[in-house]
Amino acid sequence: MSHDTARTDSTTMNPSLDQHRAPDEYDVVVVGARVAGAATALDLAQAGHRVLLVDRVEFPSDTLSTHAIARTGVVLLDRLGVLDAVVDSGAPPIREVAFHHAGDTTRRTIKDRHGVDFVVAPRRYVLDTLLLDAARAAGAHVLTGATVTDVIHDRSGRAQAVRARTGDGPVTVGARLIVGADGLRSRVARSVGAPVVEQHAAGGALHYAYFRGHWPAMEYYVGDHCSAGIFPTHHDDACIWVSTPAAVAEQVRRRSTDPTEALLAMIRDVSPELSERVVATTRTSTVHGQIGLPNHRRQSVGNGWALVGDAAYHRDPITGHGISDALRDAALLARAIDRILLGTYDEPTALADYATEQHHLMREIFDLTLRFVEFPPADRFVELQVELARAIERQAEHLTLAHLASTPR
Repeated sequence: MSHDTARTDSTTMNPSLDQHRAPDEYDVVVVGARVAGAATALDLAQAGHRVLLVDRVEFPSDTLSTHAIARTGVVLLDRLGVLDAVVDSGAPPIREVAFHHAGDTTRRTIKDRHGVDFVVAPRRYVLDTLLLDAARAAGAHVLTGATVTDVIHDRSGRAQAVRARTGDGPVTVGARLIVGADGLRSRVARSVGAPVVEQHAAGGALHYAYFRGHWPAMEYYVGDHCSAGIFPTHHDDACIWVSTPAAVAEQVRRRSTDPTEALLAMIRDVSPELSERVVATTRTSTVHGQIGLPNHRRQSVGNGWALVGDAAYHRDPITGHGISDALRDAALLARAIDRILLGTYDEPTALADYATEQHHLMREIFDLTLRFVEFPPADRFVELQVELARAIERQAEHLTLAHLASTPR
């Protein structure tokens, strides 16, 4: 497959892809082209490696996400060279955060730290496409509309290729390393037998919709055993979300056949004020939601393979750090793979280092998430929010100072 062909015909099945490929056709095949996968491919392509990025959908494409990006993620988007494009897309830079609790409001301006003075909440169909396009521009081959059905192993058990189903028939593509960035229900993780090594109760529920209005700040409303918020995004819309225990969400949904009414009822339970603000605006989307959000992590590396993003671990989105996690871990994994391909580290050592550092950096916010999804009283929720803000600042500082900020680029 020629480089030029892949870049000009990357949103459909490329007719020059043969049914079988040699194991060394690519250095890396990345399965899943959303944030974690596209960022991994972008880093590796910029470092000069041969990368194929595969996804079952065509882009632009939306996905279930409240899509707020904390300072950690904004720092990493800037490092990847796509932050300006995100802002230019119409995602408003958010420079003020407001917390509403017990009738009081606390507002704070986002300070200039680690090179950024705002956060952002771009729609996923915009963000994912920008990262995918950047990876393509850096030299990654892109194959969309291709559903990976299996990872092929050699006789020693090493992952050596992926098999995919496309509109033009099955294809098999080989690579030195296979990366699974294909989400919570990762086909790669199942195919390589990556076990779940830590699992906690899935007791949370999240519902959201988009409403058009005046949204000058990112806002959080704290109630007893529930929370809600406003994430300003494109086109004067905001993602208005509410997080509740799963049992509460199920009860509210049973009482109402109208999803919008159910959403507003859950918001009213958190804050009648927020409910009134929302009712006075225009809803611009259907209601999205999920009940029973898992909190687990998988073994993230093995013989010829690695996992990143939700494929590696998933937690309730109540802490709003999922995109930042994905960008961080993509940088860590790309650094490890770069070392392997350059021969400066052996594969087992480099992948083990990735798994260790990824676990170390995810641990604090993962544990905070588990405390949030116990849905404590409002006073305790506010205390946890302060702890979360400090954890995010520590992580942003680590990523700014760490050597991963300049490698493998």
